[in-house]
Amino acid sequence: MIVVAGEALIDLVPRGTGPLADLTPALGGGPYNTAVALGRLGSPAVFCSRVSEDAFGQALLDGLRQAGVDVCAVQRGPEPTTLAVATVSGDGSAAYSFYVEGTADRLFTAPAALPAGTRAVSFGTCSLVLEPGASAYEELMRRAAAQGVFTALDPNIRPGLIPDADAYRARFRRWLPSVSLLKLSEEDARWLGGTPGEWLAAGPSAVVVTHGGDGLTAYTRDGAEHSVPGEKVDVVDTIGAGDTVNAALLHGLAAQDALSPQGLAELGAAGWRRLLRFAARAAAVTCSRAGAQPPYAAEVGEP
Repeated sequence: MIVVAGEALIDLVPRGTGPLADLTPALGGGPYNTAVALGRLGSPAVFCSRVSEDAFGQALLDGLRQAGVDVCAVQRGPEPTTLAVATVSGDGSAAYSFYVEGTADRLFTAPAALPAGTRAVSFGTCSLVLEPGASAYEELMRRAAAQGVFTALDPNIRPGLIPDADAYRARFRRWLPSVSLLKLSEEDARWLGGTPGEWLAAGPSAVVVTHGGDGLTAYTRDGAEHSVPGEKVDVVDTIGAGDTVNAALLHGLAAQDALSPQGLAELGAAGWRRLLRFAARAAAVTCSRAGAQPPYAAEVGEP
């Protein structure tokens, strides 16, 4: 069982150009997209969050169930659902502005225990920024790591939500001893500062950096680097691509029984390249269609 902990929200996606283009609501949030992608790929997954009791919240839960994701760890509340307004540029890349005050997901409280059979927990994005929920997710991360559970982190930086960049960077560094696998984009890496070698020395067993259409690189504790190119595809937009990479990495590691520091160390060059190629294929499918629509297992084959 892979648990994905973090926010669920509604993306308002423009259908056209200009500031007053029509907006279409879509199910989203980095952790939410990761959970849906895991379910579609066939991994047993549980979503751990706080979701509104409003109509958007119900739609979010329905989307998880349709993907085969267990919602037993979802808390509910009367607060509204977070909204993210997306702006898509000419090359398909997306930027966001957020409406988060008093919303349900930021009032998450850490559960007493993880679901039985949990092999890994994934964290990231807005949920690690917005208090008081951010501290609750951080508590869950540290507790899971202390129990020997594999932890994955994708910071997925949204600068507009971070009031004190230096404080967040310091907090990020404090998370690293509790992280097994760090995945981030090259844009996130530049914003955070530091190098894969520095991050590995602080705790993670592996760091995966995505380069958009140019592929992915994995850095490991033994000093090795493993890179694959991106899959060529006609890009509609990149919404959910990084979240799909998260899911593909976790799904592939589970398939190779490598959800542990020892498992990561034993993957070897061939295992890493196979895993990264699988993640690149999955992300390419997501980029080929509008919104966060990750692939099903039949569309990407075996990891």
